Amino acid sequence: MSYLFINLKLCIQILNLINNNMSGNKTLSIIKPGAVRNKHIGHILSKIEENGYTIAAIKTIQLRLEDAAEFYSVHQGKPFYQELIEFMSSGPIIAMVLLKDNAVEDFRKLIGATDPEKAAEGTIRRMFATSKTANAIHGSDSDENAERESSFFFSRQEWLRRTQVGLD
Repeated sequence: MSYLFINLKLCIQILNLINNNMSGNKTLSIIKPGAVRNKHIGHILSKIEENGYTIAAIKTIQLRLEDAAEFYSVHQGKPFYQELIEFMSSGPIIAMVLLKDNAVEDFRKLIGATDPEKAAEGTIRRMFATSKTANAIHGSDSDENAERESSFFFSRQEWLRRTQVGLD
């Protein structure tokens, strides 16, 4: 029995090495259409990098309404859902995979509250958002969602691993 456990443990360690064990060290961010339209991309990217994040993948795309509906399906049925997906498909977005220890939690602090009026001074939403819907930036709210959201926009081949950007 212990032989089986040791082999199982070894297999898990190997799989973690193969997958680079990114849990807790990755988040997905989206610079939303309003911030792109208002030419805040450079300022937001600077703020992200100044706070210790490494951009492992980045692309500019325009979501179709169907894409936005799929991405935000967790909010389907909520009062803001239709407005959100219409806004997110209204213009180009910048999708990014960001790497840093404690990525999700730290990024949520960096971007601030969803409502820019309630966001702390110095947060991205306080600085660049124009409303609760046009709140400038999206950030994953959990490690699990970071994985799901990252794979929505990027294949594993499209983003650099921690070892490739010198974090391990």
